[in-house]
Amino acid sequence: MKLALGTAQFGLKYGVANSKGQVSQLEVKNILHLAAENSIQTLDTAIAYGNSEAVLGELGVDGWDIISKLPAVPDNCKNISQWVDDQVTASLTRLQKPMVHGLLLHRPNQLLDSYGTEYYQALQRQKDLGRVSKIGISIYQPSELDALLSVMNFDIVQAPFNILDLRLIESGWLKKLHQNGIEIHIRSVFLQGLLLMDSEQRPDIFSDWKELFSDWDDFVQKNRLSPVEACLRYVLAQPEITQVIVGVDSSQQLQEIISAAKGVLPKIPSALGTTDPILLDPSRWNQL
Repeated sequence: MKLALGTAQFGLKYGVANSKGQVSQLEVKNILHLAAENSIQTLDTAIAYGNSEAVLGELGVDGWDIISKLPAVPDNCKNISQWVDDQVTASLTRLQKPMVHGLLLHRPNQLLDSYGTEYYQALQRQKDLGRVSKIGISIYQPSELDALLSVMNFDIVQAPFNILDLRLIESGWLKKLHQNGIEIHIRSVFLQGLLLMDSEQRPDIFSDWKELFSDWDDFVQKNRLSPVEACLRYVLAQPEITQVIVGVDSSQQLQEIISAAKGVLPKIPSALGTTDPILLDPSRWNQL
C-alpha cells in the first residue's frame, strides 16, 4: 500500500482547511486501527508536530514504520553530533520505540552551512548505532536537490507533489531520484486541503490563480470525480513514488480516502498544472 499516514493533526491544528483542530487521542486510536486494517504501515511524524510523537507512543506503534524529522539546528548549537543524539533520544523516548524507520531533516539546507559535513556525519552515526534505518531530507521545492544531492547521499526524499504541481516532473528529479534508488515520499497531495474546497470556499488570497482553479473544477466535474479521487489517483499512479502521505482528522475521513484511492483517472489536460512556488508552497501563503 503506497498510502502513508501523516500525523501533524495528531499533535496540533494543521492545514488551511482544518476546522476541527487537533485530533483527540480516542480518534487517533480509531484512525490507526483503520489504517492497519487497510495495510497502511507507515506513519509520518516530526518533533515539530506538537505532541504527535507522544500521542503515538502512548497508543503504541509497534509494527509501524515511523518516519520522524529533526527541526532546524539552533543558532547557538556548539556540538551538532550531541544535539542530533539528544533529539533522536528524546524522539525515541516519546515514541517508545528503540528505532525509527526514517529520520528526515525539516531544514536540509543547513547541510550546506559550514557545519554541514559534521551534521551529515551525525545523521550517519544514528544509522550506525541502529537507531535509524534510513536518513533523508524533507524539501519545499525540487531546486533544493540540485546542491544537496551533488555532495551527499540520502535514502529518502520527501517532497510536495500533487495534480497541479509540475515541479518534480519538469525538473527531472522524479525520475532521477527513482533511478538512484532513493525512496520518494510525497506530501501536500491535497495542497493542505485547498484542492478539496468548493470554489466558494477558497480564500480570496488565491484569486490570482482563479483560472487554474476553474480548470481544476471543470476537470473533476466533467469526469464525475470527487476532488479527493482525482488528487489521490493521480499521485498514486506515478510509478516512481514510494509513499503518499495523507493527513486526516477522523477515521471517517481516512475511510473516504482509502475508497477514493481505488479506480482509474482520465487523461489530465496539459493546461492543468503550474510551477508557481507562491501557490505551491504553503509556507509562502502569508505573503499573499
